Amino acid sequence: MSQSPETPEKVELSEAEWRARLDPMQYQVLREKATERAFTGALTQNHETGDYHCAGCGALLFLSGAKFDSGCGWPSFMLPADSKSVEEHEDTTYGMRRVEVTCARCGGHLGHVFPDGPAPTGLRYCINSASLTFIKQQK
Repeated sequence: MSQSPETPEKVELSEAEWRARLDPMQYQVLREKATERAFTGALTQNHETGDYHCAGCGALLFLSGAKFDSGCGWPSFMLPADSKSVEEHEDTTYGMRRVEVTCARCGGHLGHVFPDGPAPTGLRYCINSASLTFIKQQK
């Protein structure tokens, strides 16, 4: 079965290959669904113009124009770069009901989405810096 042009090509690696590709924090977040401590991520206070990509597979996930300061301690976005770039899953860990956000291409854990963001979407994609790489827009 071939994939349609809109479907991202899946990236599937062994755990050994993921460990070789990612630094320890990236591995913990992307592959083991860990969360970095609030206000410690390198991209939390990034205000430059550019694109946020998956640290695991390089897929474009978020644009800087959708980033906002929510005060939560993690990079926050109003919406993904494309509706097909992320997937959402019910998460009932730790006795809570949340919506987990993963990379549609490699399945890496990114963070969670909450219904308390600004207009026009009303959403806050709360994303771990460790799950992202940032590519600054060239002038």
